[in-house]
Amino acid sequence: METSQNPIQDYLSYALAAAHRKVAASLNSRLKQHGIQIEAWRILETLEAGQRLTMGQLAEVVLMNPPTLTKLVDRMVSDGLVHRQVAQADHRQINVLPTALGKKRMLQIRQEVKEQDAEFQSLLGKDEADKLIELLRGVSQ
Repeated sequence: METSQNPIQDYLSYALAAAHRKVAASLNSRLKQHGIQIEAWRILETLEAGQRLTMGQLAEVVLMNPPTLTKLVDRMVSDGLVHRQVAQADHRQINVLPTALGKKRMLQIRQEVKEQDAEFQSLLGKDEADKLIELLRGVSQ
């Protein structure tokens, strides 16, 4: 007996959501072993680049709304992963910077993320994976 494909699977928006769900669940499972949420990884990875971002800029890069980011940064400060600093250019703004512990944890969890990326890349092939990244960047910009 043949099973018919659900028509919803033919929509790009559905395919993107389904792929996101699978990737996020896998990454969440990996990072949970380190006691880190996906969003916290995004913050640490972004801060690792050395840019001094305001909370608003950071929220945009890590795909979070500002109030949720503030709550997560509060927890990360309590956990000793990041600290806040008044921005040098505008004293009304706050920058978030990684601590030594945050940098150390980032290196530990980065390996998990790289391993997951390698697994998905092996499913698609390097050229196709690179093409997918390029296509998705086009959609998200």
